[in-house]
Amino acid sequence: MFAVIETGGKQYLVKQGSIIKVEKLEAEKGDKIEINKIIFLAGSNSTNAAVSAEVLEQCKGEKVIIFKKKRRKNYRRKTGHRQHLTVLRINEINLK
Repeated sequence: MFAVIETGGKQYLVKQGSIIKVEKLEAEKGDKIEINKIIFLAGSNSTNAAVSAEVLEQCKGEKVIIFKKKRRKNYRRKTGHRQHLTVLRINEINLK
């Protein structure tokens, strides 16, 4: 069974045992969390379910380079950004 969940403004296809990286959640390493925002649930017409997951770690994503330039004006700015992420392991999908 698989489900499509939404967290951090993004949608993720998950099944039991899958590991995903999502936008940062306020949880410590080892905490159990429950995601109630289910968009689609395979094998069921209802979206009345919950996904329980375990926080594996809090980390940062890869660096994204932001480069701004205006030609002939000697204007150049180079900055970088690393997004904070939470790594989750999906334990089970519970039907309510």
